[in-house]
Amino acid sequence: MFQNKETTPISELGEFGLINHLTQHIKTERDTTITGVGDDASVMKIGNKYCVQSSEIFAENIDFDLTFHPLKHLGYKMVVATISDVLAMNVIPSHLLVNIALSSRFTLEAIEELYAGILIACKEYNLDLVGGDTGSSQSGLVVSMTATGFTKNKESLTYRGGAKSNDLLVSTGDLGGAYMGLQILEREKKIFLEHKEMQPDLEKYDYIVGRQLRPLARLDVVQTLLDLDIVPTSMMDISDGVASEINHMGTAGKVGFNIYEQKLPIDPQTLDVALEFNLNPSIVALNGGDDYELLMTLDQKHFDKIKGNPDLTVIGHVTESAGAYNMVTQADQVFPIEAQGFSDKS
Repeated sequence: MFQNKETTPISELGEFGLINHLTQHIKTERDTTITGVGDDASVMKIGNKYCVQSSEIFAENIDFDLTFHPLKHLGYKMVVATISDVLAMNVIPSHLLVNIALSSRFTLEAIEELYAGILIACKEYNLDLVGGDTGSSQSGLVVSMTATGFTKNKESLTYRGGAKSNDLLVSTGDLGGAYMGLQILEREKKIFLEHKEMQPDLEKYDYIVGRQLRPLARLDVVQTLLDLDIVPTSMMDISDGVASEINHMGTAGKVGFNIYEQKLPIDPQTLDVALEFNLNPSIVALNGGDDYELLMTLDQKHFDKIKGNPDLTVIGHVTESAGAYNMVTQADQVFPIEAQGFSDKS
C-alpha cells in the first residue's frame, strides 16, 4: 500500500499533508457510511437518522501550555474544540466521549479540575458524557474527545465542498482574538520566568485572553440557521484560521474566494494589541486560529434573513476561479491570500 523506500520526516508533510497521505487509500465499504475522511466530521446512516461524529486530540506542550491554562478552562475549551466540528456540519452535538492519559505528576484534585470544566461545558451545550477511557502517559497530559450529533434531515447536512459561484462568504463572531490572546499569555509567561516577583498584567486584555482560554462553541448560530430555514452551501469551523479554511473549502468545492479587508470583523481589543505587537490586524484575522467561529457560504437569497444580525458578517463571496483566494484591501488593491501557518495552538 505504502511504497516509500526512504525515511521521510513528518515535518516535510505537515499536519494536513500527513492526513492526506495516510487517508489516500481508505475506501469505505458499508452502506451505512455516507461520508468518511475529508470533511469536518463523518456521517453515518443509523436507522432513520444521520449520525455525525468527529474526534480531537490534545497533547500537553503541543496544543496547550499548563503554565497559563487553568485546568478547568482547559477542560471546557477541549469540549468546545471537539463539538465545533459537528456544528460545522450544521448539526447540534448531543454526546461526548473523553479519553485521558496522564503522568504521575498529576494529582486527583488536578484531574477533578479538568473534569469540572468538561462537565460545565457539557451542561452549557446540553451534552451527555457517555464514556471514554483513562491511561498512563510518560509525556504529561494527553486528552482525546469524540463528539456525536444526530439529524433526521439529510438535506440540512452541510459539507465543506458545496460552495457555488457568487455565494456569500459569512463569518460568525469576530476574528483573530484568540491568537492575540495567546501572544499576551506567552509574553507574560516569558516575563514571569525572568522576573518571578512580577505578577501578570492581564486585566486590560480580558477579552482576547478569554477568547484563547475559554472560547465559545457557536451552537447558537447553528440554531439560528435552523430557525431561519437556512442551509449553508458549505461550512467549516475556524480552528486554523480563515486563510486555511477557505483553502480547504475551495479545494473541496473547486472554487475561489474574494475577501474584503474592510469587512473583516475584528474586535477593538484585538486591533489594538495586534498594532502593539507590530502585526497587521487583517493578517491576524485571516490567519489566527483557535477562534472556533464558523465560516460558511450562503446563497444570496438568504441575505435579507441575516442582514443586521450581529453574529453573522458577510466578509466576501465565492468566485469561479478555482484555487484563487484573494483579499481586496481598503485601497481596492487585490492580493493573494496565503495561509501564514501561525502556531496558534497553545
